[in-house]
Amino acid sequence: MTSTLSSNCAWAKAIAQPTCEFPLTPLPVLSGALPEKLAGTFYSNGPGRLKRGQQRVGHWFDGDGSVLAVHIAPSGAHATHRYVQTEGYQAEEAENRFLYSNYGMTPPGLLWERWGKPVKNSANTSVLALPDRVLALWEGGNPHALDLNHLETIGKDDLGGALTKNLAYSAHPKRDPKTGAIYNFSVTPGLNSTLNLFQSDRTGTVQRQTTLPLQGLPLIHDFVLAGRYLMLCIPPVQVQLLPVGLGLQSFCDAMKWEPQRGTEIIVVDRKTLNEVCRRKVNPWYQWHFSNGYEADDGTIVIDIIRYADFKTNQYLREVATGQTHTQAEGTFWRLRIQPQTGHVLSEDELLSQSCEFPVIPPDNVGQHTDVVFLNVHRPTVSADDDELFGAIARFEPETQTLTIADVGSRRYASEPMIATHPDDPTQEWLLTVVFDGNTDSSELWIYDAERLDEAPLCRLGLPEIIPHRFHGTWKAAY
Repeated sequence: MTSTLSSNCAWAKAIAQPTCEFPLTPLPVLSGALPEKLAGTFYSNGPGRLKRGQQRVGHWFDGDGSVLAVHIAPSGAHATHRYVQTEGYQAEEAENRFLYSNYGMTPPGLLWERWGKPVKNSANTSVLALPDRVLALWEGGNPHALDLNHLETIGKDDLGGALTKNLAYSAHPKRDPKTGAIYNFSVTPGLNSTLNLFQSDRTGTVQRQTTLPLQGLPLIHDFVLAGRYLMLCIPPVQVQLLPVGLGLQSFCDAMKWEPQRGTEIIVVDRKTLNEVCRRKVNPWYQWHFSNGYEADDGTIVIDIIRYADFKTNQYLREVATGQTHTQAEGTFWRLRIQPQTGHVLSEDELLSQSCEFPVIPPDNVGQHTDVVFLNVHRPTVSADDDELFGAIARFEPETQTLTIADVGSRRYASEPMIATHPDDPTQEWLLTVVFDGNTDSSELWIYDAERLDEAPLCRLGLPEIIPHRFHGTWKAAY
């Protein structure tokens, strides 16, 4: 693999070179003004380094994690951007070459030198803000704790001793807005793998955990909190473990789409973490859930970004090359499920437009919500074009109303993040990192969450290019 990108796409310039760190720096206001009541920190995580020496990574998921923190107060905004100093990052930084296997990469060396080589913890997928630290999350291993203000890496975090033997902790924890309890999962690989479930208190300390059996080694990226239940939809993707263990294939190459297996729904009682039921249904694939809740009739409603198959994985591999050829559209679906049996009572596509990265107001997690925010393509861009998402949107599922904030030609918005005022939850702002391919620069844009069809309230300039982000969070200052 070469170190250069052969692409004319504006979005590819954001990942052409490794991103640069910067210390806590005051940010200029490029337009508008900071909202008076907005106070807290926006954290986001994503792959910041996609090449070393003359080699590029094998998949977008392989990039070393870089975390951005933007601290916002009435007096102004300051930001810092740091690579997570994992053991793998430090070792590869010292030698300026890839040393480990990863999601889309096999370890270097001769065949017999590859066996049993560890997978690098990339710490590149999401963040979890706790009272005294922020966790950089990656679903294949321990989270890494970072300083809340300056993002210095503290080290691996075992959440109070629960993550023994490098037990993984997924990148999509769910926080109950009423109790502060945090729920998450991970998968321990094996010929028949184990699903690990965790319940933590508001500090991140695990208070309850259990395990459930899985068939083979499936790919599970996200789950959903829905009232009294946790729900997992396990797509029919199986990892062929032997070639991975022998160093012959990467995880990505060893993943097989097996639709004949169907998607497996597992319902868990979140109070006890005991399994309620599991059922096989028609196959689909999903990376992300929007939300879930219990309806008045006792059924569970879940909203997901649903794909017909697993071509999305190839599309995301191609992103790392700077140009995409595979078509893989995810659309917004709503499922109604009987929790005692797992039977799907109805499944409806509510938004046929290609979309991803759904987020909802944090106070509505696990409960009914009227709105979800998404990444979508600009109105003038087709999903068939070689373009990343260039807009964010507000979608109201009940009325199927879509309001789009088009950030402009050759500009690309990352996952939108909701900030609320603790004393007035109806006051919501939407924050997103925007890469401007016209000026090769990055900004943080702040919108009134109810007025996405209007100009942003504020645009903040960032001192370095911030590559396209995966996931983030907002931590209020109050």
